[in-house]
Amino acid sequence: MWNGKLKAVTFSYDDGVMMDKRLVEIFNRYGMKATFNLNSGLLSYANCFEKDGVDIHRMNANGLAELYAGHEIAVHCLTHADLPKWDDETVYNEICLDKQNLERIFEREICGMAYPFGTYDERVMKIVGESKIKYARTVEETGDFELSENLLALKASAHHSRKDLFEMIDRFLKLKPEKPQLLYIWGHSYEFEVEKNWDRIEEICRLLSGRDDIFYGTNSEVLL
Repeated sequence: MWNGKLKAVTFSYDDGVMMDKRLVEIFNRYGMKATFNLNSGLLSYANCFEKDGVDIHRMNANGLAELYAGHEIAVHCLTHADLPKWDDETVYNEICLDKQNLERIFEREICGMAYPFGTYDERVMKIVGESKIKYARTVEETGDFELSENLLALKASAHHSRKDLFEMIDRFLKLKPEKPQLLYIWGHSYEFEVEKNWDRIEEICRLLSGRDDIFYGTNSEVLL
């Protein structure tokens, strides 16, 4: 399925914060591919929030094309709005303007999305599809490697902090599947700074890297 391989690994990270720089360097060093979900209406270092004593700055738009080269960019909505709480026109605005802005900044077609806060409903999903978005990730997890049947309510395998993640990775590495199996990991890069555990993502990448039986791709490369 994936260049003749039946196993694939992908990552998905949200919000476009300064810690993405360190995360991208780690992914590049280990040959991992990721999708980064950005809020184009918040792309400014001046946009800062605090979590557990850590100041988290978003990034300015200048230089992002170079930073994320080789990875995928996807919609995370213009202002990170909680979509089910808003009227149809606002939902369209949040999705479509973010898509248009990102396509202009990165000079590429944008076809994916991650729901802000992970919130969605049938009405929102309908608007997402009408906005020419082909897949949209939730914050729900499967705990397994099966491909999602509904790409507009996409569930990842696990958040990077999941307690049994390394057990899952071990199971995945030992798999000799007869059908396609996907390990899909998601999170926020600032969480490594807050939890002071950058070694966790280093170990995740180290374990998964350099395998002849695994396809390493962005979300769109493994899903579409």
